[in-house]
Amino acid sequence: MTTPKQFLVQAAARNNAVWCATMSRSHGVVGEFGVQAWAAPTRTPPLYPDAVTLVPGADLSALVARIDTAASGASVKDSFADLDLTEAGFQVLFEAQWIHRPASAPAVAPDLAWDVAADPEMLRSWALAWDDGDGNIDLFRPELLDDPAVCVLAGRSADGRIGAGAVACRSDQVVGVSNVFARDGGADVAWPGVLDAVHRLFPTLPVVGYEYGDALAAAVRHGFEPVGPLRIWVHG
Repeated sequence: MTTPKQFLVQAAARNNAVWCATMSRSHGVVGEFGVQAWAAPTRTPPLYPDAVTLVPGADLSALVARIDTAASGASVKDSFADLDLTEAGFQVLFEAQWIHRPASAPAVAPDLAWDVAADPEMLRSWALAWDDGDGNIDLFRPELLDDPAVCVLAGRSADGRIGAGAVACRSDQVVGVSNVFARDGGADVAWPGVLDAVHRLFPTLPVVGYEYGDALAAAVRHGFEPVGPLRIWVHG
């Protein structure tokens, strides 16, 4: 029998796979959903996995066979933290927690004015703020704006500067939030605006995602509950 937390983890994992598939398509990489996992046969964009498991106890050999382990940096999102990929040449990059928040407005009012990036110029400005000099500005391509399930959320200060942001990706049962950032003050500054925007856009959907470390602690302060572990494995 599936427990409520197991159901939430499965919903969060599938939502995250939808987002990874969308990001990959925007870079010309087409993955495929199977019963046990989503996987891409060629290397996905930087920072994104080549496979995301969708059910506990996924078949390890079948999973690895669906991705290109000959390419540098191949990775797997082990959504239930129940696989051992070491014999296939992988090592754990990091561990995190899936998080869940019921559909509701934030308890704290946002300080910034929030809207959805609607054109390539605004998306570029958002990417510059998100990247903060790390060299991944081109990760977010204009093709993302054509997907009705994806909303790139931007928080602007009074002078129009993008000071915070996130990505919201809707699936059947939940809305997933990722890439949460604030240029000043960290996630605690971003979350009230992100949650307010998500609640306005998807008022009936619970919010999911995954975080670890200080970012996880910030999410908990804003009403999220950790519901289960995941691991990111990288090849090589």
